[in-house]
Amino acid sequence: MSQGLVTMAYIGATILFILSLGGLSHQETARRGNLYGMVGMAIAILATILSEAVTGIGAYVWIVIAMIIGAIGGVQVAQQVKMTQMPELVAILHSFVGLAAVLVGYTNFIAPETHPTGVEKTIHDIETYLGVLIGAVTFSGSVIAFGKLSGRISSKPLLLPARHWLNLGLLILAIWLGKAFVGSESMGGGLFYLFLMTVVALGFGVHMVMTIGGADMPVVISMLNSYSGWAAAATGFMLANDLLIVTGALVGSSGAILSYIMCRAMNRNFISVIMGGFGTEGGGATATAPGDAQGVVAITAEETAHLLETAKNITIIPGYGMAVAHAQHTVYEITKLLREQNINVRFAIHPVAGRMPGHMNVLLAEAKVPYDIVLEMDEINQDFPRTDVAVVIGANDIVNPSAQEIPDSPIAGMPVLEVWKAKTTIVLKRGMATGYAGVDNPLFYKENTRMLFGDAKDSLDTVLSHLHKDTQETASYRAAAH
Repeated sequence: MSQGLVTMAYIGATILFILSLGGLSHQETARRGNLYGMVGMAIAILATILSEAVTGIGAYVWIVIAMIIGAIGGVQVAQQVKMTQMPELVAILHSFVGLAAVLVGYTNFIAPETHPTGVEKTIHDIETYLGVLIGAVTFSGSVIAFGKLSGRISSKPLLLPARHWLNLGLLILAIWLGKAFVGSESMGGGLFYLFLMTVVALGFGVHMVMTIGGADMPVVISMLNSYSGWAAAATGFMLANDLLIVTGALVGSSGAILSYIMCRAMNRNFISVIMGGFGTEGGGATATAPGDAQGVVAITAEETAHLLETAKNITIIPGYGMAVAHAQHTVYEITKLLREQNINVRFAIHPVAGRMPGHMNVLLAEAKVPYDIVLEMDEINQDFPRTDVAVVIGANDIVNPSAQEIPDSPIAGMPVLEVWKAKTTIVLKRGMATGYAGVDNPLFYKENTRMLFGDAKDSLDTVLSHLHKDTQETASYRAAAH
């Protein structure tokens, strides 16, 4: 394929990637956005394989082998991963991008045909160094994020006494090693400095994410997404591949914007997230037995069903507890049944609900919940005073009134869903444990709050059975009356 056709294919792929990002910005167009992205990537891969950069039968054999291995792995992951495991899947996929950038950087530096001279050598070395640096930070940071999200590593932040000085020292060391690498005259010397920097970058990535508490994990996911994009862009500069540069810049910038949105939704700034320390308890507080909680009013599944049946306006607030219990399908069945009785049921989504941006939206979409009744926090918060019943399913920090009522609270100023303003608030929880921010929730003790203790799916299944029973009894009564 001529270079002109390759360029045209890259332009087409870039347009599809932009359309993909646009489609992914809304639930109703997300499926189409995914399709655009897949088609764009297929075009990019095909154009690269058929370009003049790939020559010889041997090269094609290795490419085909790699693609087969990758395809088999991707299909296996797609078939086995659960929707509740999407956050850790995203994190580990980010690590692959970082690792690829590191490997390409080393290969590109060692390959004899990529060794220019003069100013070109300096520019090439800087591109290689930055690509490996960003890639190594992305790789190790994403692996730690995967461990925290999957429960293999504690979500509590690792707060070393001199952690800020350690970060500063690692940064200064990385800059010094970069200067030494660019100024190195021999490949052996350059490789030595590049290897030392890689070790430093891997350590920095580990320490950076280890110091971040579980409450900030949605920001970490979007942040690592941004890093993976910049790593891809740096790889594009190394390989002189325009498509990689553009695609990496799109992912990097969109991830950075998303990180800013997530931070604003938590009333946090990006620097404070990187410095860590939020969520010092990591959600690990010991659960209090339902009977031991003073001022808490428990409710049964049957009573919950009765409240839902007699309400006119219901708002459901899903949280990570719904994801862990795999309760989204039962939630949909309850919603469907109530809406058939002309009860207005809507969903309120907090920007950082769950473990990654859009986590709750993905679960509700999987359960076939209609898009038009799934509303963002800013769209529905003012409606809580007119809500008869607010049902909180496994959410904690995002419905915590401490953010507004306690000035010195760790989550003070964080925008939250004001569920306590509803006439009745029903909270589904296993016990009285704190959320990921490690902050007690005064919502549980308010006069209009009722606690439905137990596994969310088991509780909701029982509620659904009572709703079905009441509906059948009502239908039988009406039939007898006629």
